[in-house]
Amino acid sequence: MTHSLSSLNHAGYDQTNLYTPLKFPEIASAITHINEEHYDELIGFLTAFTTLSSEDIGESTVQLVDIYAEVIVLQIQPTDAKKTSTQSSDQTFFIPFTAPITQFSDLNTQYILLKQKADKKLGKKTIKLTTQTFVVQDSYKVSQNMLRLELIGPTIDTSSNNAIPVDEAGYAYLFDLAHNFTSAKSDNTTLTRAHCYYTLRKAWQASDGVRAWVDVFLHGNTPGGDWARSLQAGDTVLSKREFPEKTAHLQDGQALLIADETSMPTVARLLELWENPIPPLVICVTQDAADQAYFDEIKMMTSQTDIQFTLMPVITGKVNSGKTLAILIDDILGKYLTTHPLQIEKVWGAMEAGTAKALRGLIQQRLGLERTDSVIKVYWRHD
Repeated sequence: MTHSLSSLNHAGYDQTNLYTPLKFPEIASAITHINEEHYDELIGFLTAFTTLSSEDIGESTVQLVDIYAEVIVLQIQPTDAKKTSTQSSDQTFFIPFTAPITQFSDLNTQYILLKQKADKKLGKKTIKLTTQTFVVQDSYKVSQNMLRLELIGPTIDTSSNNAIPVDEAGYAYLFDLAHNFTSAKSDNTTLTRAHCYYTLRKAWQASDGVRAWVDVFLHGNTPGGDWARSLQAGDTVLSKREFPEKTAHLQDGQALLIADETSMPTVARLLELWENPIPPLVICVTQDAADQAYFDEIKMMTSQTDIQFTLMPVITGKVNSGKTLAILIDDILGKYLTTHPLQIEKVWGAMEAGTAKALRGLIQQRLGLERTDSVIKVYWRHD
């Protein structure tokens, strides 16, 4: 059951005494993260579990304001234009978990279960908590610092929960690095990260199963990079979780795609599967100029053979992270738009956390898009 009440005054929060406050110090940062990185999922919860219309939600600001052991608390704030005599105040909604949270690690599980339930109700693809086994066939460089893993997976079965998507861009697998961390390695070596997300670059059905490419950017001695370098033909690799990317908004309108080395595989597959009749503008940021060659062989597999994407390479000569990079990208975009008067209507990008956070605000200020039309994801964190 979902509860709703007005938060115009203190009486609006009287319902909170029905729930158990969480004392975990990490809750505040978790709320901030969800608001910044998972805004569309909050909208999905309201759409699936409340009687609010899509118009009410679309013309308001949605925010996660609290998390209790039993529920998440969402607040919807009408924009100035939407505030009327019938809807002049904020509204608060209490959306229950499947089971109460007893420790902080439960939050991730309960949030995923809530997302799965909402996505199912809305008929959307969702995150999967499932194990897949792949066998390494080969590995080789496809640009200066990009290593391609050629994997063989189970045969495609569209009726199975384990079906491997061949027509999705940005589909991510959470690989179990610990599975390949054996005693053969140095006793002094410790695994600093047990799991890591990597994007499925491409997959297709072959006679011996599904062939898949997973492209791993090698940037220093990172757990994921060390894992990828160590793999040999015949090794098995395991994935523990699967996550579909949010790209449906790119189907129409002039699109801008923004990538660094970690999201180039997603953009490459997006271009190959492009169905929008308007070709996108692509900003590709790399530390090394040689990695721009990654896009040399990418062709837009569209029925309109006369269109081609525009690639704007940005070479930084340093690790691509932080607010400074966001300002650089915005500045380059601004200069391009003064000589190429495009009206950008949709944005998708993925990069380092600090860059993504700063770039969201800059892009919003420059383009004035609805939040659902501008998706800028975090693919990695510089720490």
